[in-house]
Amino acid sequence: MGLLRMAFKLINSSKILQVLCLLIVILGVYCFYNYASSPKISGLRNMQESMKPNENFKTNDHKIISESKTKSEKDTGVEKRHDVMITFTKAESNPGLQDKFKTTVRSMFRFARRPVNLHILGDEKSKEIARSILLEVADSSKYQLQHLDIDSITRQVHEIVSDMQKFFSYQPGAYYSDALFFLSIVIHRVLPQLHRVVMLDSDLKFNADVAELFTHFDKFSSSNIMGIANDAQPVYRHNFHMYRNKVKDTMVGGPPPNGTTGFNSGVLLLDLDKMRASQLYNSLISSQVVENLSQKYMFKGHLGDQDFYTLISVEHMELFYVLPCTWNRQLCTWWKDNGYADVFDQYFTCEGHINIYHGNCNTQIPKLEWETN
Repeated sequence: MGLLRMAFKLINSSKILQVLCLLIVILGVYCFYNYASSPKISGLRNMQESMKPNENFKTNDHKIISESKTKSEKDTGVEKRHDVMITFTKAESNPGLQDKFKTTVRSMFRFARRPVNLHILGDEKSKEIARSILLEVADSSKYQLQHLDIDSITRQVHEIVSDMQKFFSYQPGAYYSDALFFLSIVIHRVLPQLHRVVMLDSDLKFNADVAELFTHFDKFSSSNIMGIANDAQPVYRHNFHMYRNKVKDTMVGGPPPNGTTGFNSGVLLLDLDKMRASQLYNSLISSQVVENLSQKYMFKGHLGDQDFYTLISVEHMELFYVLPCTWNRQLCTWWKDNGYADVFDQYFTCEGHINIYHGNCNTQIPKLEWETN
């Protein structure tokens, strides 16, 4: 009987022990899950997850850096420099060209309130002459000089436009037959690093800030790829004269504001990104297209790129933003004394404050008020 009682006690104590062990296990599980959900453990888990390879990590990090840099530039008022290009070549033996270039850059930087990237297209000797002139007439803080190798660029241009040149030159070997004078037509193909460029002749005198000229890019329509002023003489009235005699009521070669007057390329606003994107424009850079248009409109030019723009504008004026005459006030009056005196003023008149004077055909640019003070 005593042995039986002892057995029952052992059984009961064993059950109690099992129950206690079960409670301990349950309590341990409960504590683990509650502790694991605490901020410290969650943070550790997140940190461990973040240490796993993440394909987007570098991209996201770069994006943050870029946004921070952009914000910093805005905070410090840093502005992107405007790109201005001037052709200045074979200057060593041409003191007259040197004087014109000096007038152009001296006047431009007199009015410039912000620095520009100044791209000089020319040979090595001309580059050094340009550098010397700039040091003489302009504050070096107003520009960053960039030299474009004329041989390399002309070679690329020639490959694209060589078959077109014969339609816009007096004869092979003439001054304007050089491929250089067709650069603006294909600049979007040979200088892919540029986006918006103002391209200038070297016989100008500024009477306003070049930055104001760049604001005209914002006035382009969706189809405009470049800004260019009308020619201020009836030169294209003359070049289209056979077509005008055939089609009596045509506006081709007519004066502004309603005529297809023709252009002067002394000041060009080139939106290179839009030029690259325009299927229409790039389809027109073709000797076959130019030949067809030349035959249709009985046209023979001799002034390089501006002949091309004038010819294609007859059917595709939507490609062009007409720059106000005040930004390319041409002073040449040759055609007034050569058969067109009766209509000359219809082309030549330009009202408003003159921002850029253009001494084309070697016309003397008058002294301006700021030069006499």
